[in-house]
Amino acid sequence: MAENKLLVFSSPSGGGKSTIIKRILERFPQFQFSVSSTTREKKPSEVDGIDYEFLKRENFEVLVRAKDFLEHEEVHGQLYGTRKSLVEKMLDVGTPIIFDLDVLGALSIKRNFPEALTLYIDVPSIEELRRRLEKRGRESNDEIERRLARYLFERSMSNKFDAVILNEDLETAVSEVLKKIEDYLDSSH
Repeated sequence: MAENKLLVFSSPSGGGKSTIIKRILERFPQFQFSVSSTTREKKPSEVDGIDYEFLKRENFEVLVRAKDFLEHEEVHGQLYGTRKSLVEKMLDVGTPIIFDLDVLGALSIKRNFPEALTLYIDVPSIEELRRRLEKRGRESNDEIERRLARYLFERSMSNKFDAVILNEDLETAVSEVLKKIEDYLDSSH
């Protein structure tokens, strides 16, 4: 049986992970994005089932009790998780998968699937992260402070990833990620 192809990305909020993943999906259209489930409110630009599976907290908790999550976590007061049943459907037909997860979720996927490539996208500094979060204008000051505090924890876990990519310049970061993915795909059969 062919080895599963799993790419797992993590970064602090504002690290550029979503932008990099979009570029990777353009380059590797055979990969399918694993849609995470969440209890947070849908943003106007988001599509249910494409960006996230938006669930009521009680529905999410039912799925937790049914053990239908490979990983789940509360982040910034909201629940997020990766549905086991959805991932297994993709793996059963040999679909390579890209995950966009927090650090604990990413490391949980790595424990379940040691063959996965885990990439942590980092920022040059906490000051740069603050600047990016303020620039995008989506979070309140309190929310920005929570995200900055979580960054210190996230960064402390980055050494557990297969590679850390510094996103100081987007094009350079994308090139480095592409190289890691090409090496990963070439090294497995």
